[in-house]
Amino acid sequence: MFSLHAGRHALSALTISAAVVANAGLATPARAAESAEAFYKGKTVSFIVTLAAGGGYDQYARTLQRHLSRHIPGNPSIVVQNMTGAAGMRGTNWLYNIAPRDGLTIGITQRSVLVEPLYGTKEAAFDPTKFSWLASLNDDIFIAVAWKDRGLNSIKDAQTREFPVAADGPASDDYIWPAVLNSVIGTKFKIVSGYTGKAEERLSVRRGETNGLVGWSWASLQSSELPDYKNGNWRIFAHLGRGKRPEFDAPSIYDYAQTKEAKAAFDFLLDTLALGRPVFAPPQIPADREAALRAAFDATLKDPEFLAEAEKQALEISPSPGAQLAESVARLYRTPPATIEAVQAARQTALGLRNAPSAAPANNTSKP
Repeated sequence: MFSLHAGRHALSALTISAAVVANAGLATPARAAESAEAFYKGKTVSFIVTLAAGGGYDQYARTLQRHLSRHIPGNPSIVVQNMTGAAGMRGTNWLYNIAPRDGLTIGITQRSVLVEPLYGTKEAAFDPTKFSWLASLNDDIFIAVAWKDRGLNSIKDAQTREFPVAADGPASDDYIWPAVLNSVIGTKFKIVSGYTGKAEERLSVRRGETNGLVGWSWASLQSSELPDYKNGNWRIFAHLGRGKRPEFDAPSIYDYAQTKEAKAAFDFLLDTLALGRPVFAPPQIPADREAALRAAFDATLKDPEFLAEAEKQALEISPSPGAQLAESVARLYRTPPATIEAVQAARQTALGLRNAPSAAPANNTSKP
């Protein structure tokens, strides 16, 4: 198991190894490019999606698949495979511990899974600071949504009565966000988990099993539910970020944060969101292949053909390069332990592993 203490030691090693890779790339760019091209020619790259088919991560991966190959030296074939389980944990563990470290396997996982080692989750058998980070596809805007006519129109509604909301598993954004909101601002979301991806969760809302989702990507809503959103069936009742957004009319959860602990918890979750939709390779792949893959992602995410297809599918593309993503992971692993413990306590309460607070602070229902 990877601990916070161990993670901090890993960061210095990450910095040293990153410098070695960078220097190696600068010293022999032509030879590295030739080596990567010779290696990838005639090969197949496996693109592992750790979440279910039909969801946002899967849609991004399959769209990338159709364009990424021509930007990788040697133009290898790319095959997308779904390896589901535990909200992305199973596939992420496989990518870290079992996948070949030769540059022929890449993956995309739910960003919240990458925080699990910080919580001391024993099932999280990986160290995120050691993955070979290739790119983040977008910087997500996160929202809380409900179906019309269910009575869930604001955070204040959820502070006064219970509403069931859909979730994947304890490592998913849509589980952690309502758990933390219940703990720090006194909402009463009943988290109904066990759905295998957003497609099932959305169906649960339509069927009336749940009332909405707390911790969903605005980009995913646009790509999968835009007609019903425009028709008023989906209602955004909170922006899970700072301030208001011009794209939709909803208050920020920070409007309800009355304590420094609440604000610190929200800041931590937003640092997690900064990882976007992260794509990576297993640790310790050859430096020239890591450089080639990073360059291929940078080129693909600027490719007019790719961007045109992404726009048709309403996929938001606001990428971060691999080196920047690696630093975002490192920064996340410098979070003060007290904040991590508070978020973990909220999740354990939702799981029934701790007693819920006897009452929310009185001023939690004062805004807006």
